Amino acid sequence: MNFTAYLAGLAAGAGLIIAIGAQNAFVLRQGLQRQYVGLVVAVCIVADMSLIVLGVGGMGLIVKNHPGVLDWLRYAGAAFLAWYGLMALRRAWRGESGLQPAGSGASSRSRVMAACLAFTLLNPHVYLDTVVLLGSLSTHYEGNAHWLFAAGACTASLVWFVSLGYGARLLLPVFRSPLAWRVFDVAVALFMLLLAVMLLRQPMG
Repeated sequence: MNFTAYLAGLAAGAGLIIAIGAQNAFVLRQGLQRQYVGLVVAVCIVADMSLIVLGVGGMGLIVKNHPGVLDWLRYAGAAFLAWYGLMALRRAWRGESGLQPAGSGASSRSRVMAACLAFTLLNPHVYLDTVVLLGSLSTHYEGNAHWLFAAGACTASLVWFVSLGYGARLLLPVFRSPLAWRVFDVAVALFMLLLAVMLLRQPMG
């Protein structure tokens, strides 16, 4: 029964985390740029695991009963996504993307970390999915089994972000072309702007 709870958490966590989102697009880009990949992967994993543990621990009920918090996150998240999308469009227009030499310092460590946290914590759907949904699903398991469910979900987060961040290097031959980077940045920009509009059109409360 306990192993079943772990597998259920693993499957549920994978289903939510692997879905295409702004956070995953950011991790992929950092992996392709080979900039602070370890930092980005670690921040995503720690943030996801913390939210999962909080949800299983009961925070899901608090978030569910206070939709005003999610509304605030919705506006802040939409503004951030729109800004990031416009910056991606500017990079594509100016041809500023591309593989950077090691140690070039194209982006500071603090800026990358701040952006990673923003992609993770300013998305209200992260709280609805990771905290509320996984927290609710964990209640189907009694005793310590619900923490095994959480462990399964945390494992999914660990495996996914490590694979995405470090697996991006497999695409490097394609992205040695400046044109490929422009196409990628345009796609990211359109995706981010679409997500911003979707956030504004879908009230959380």
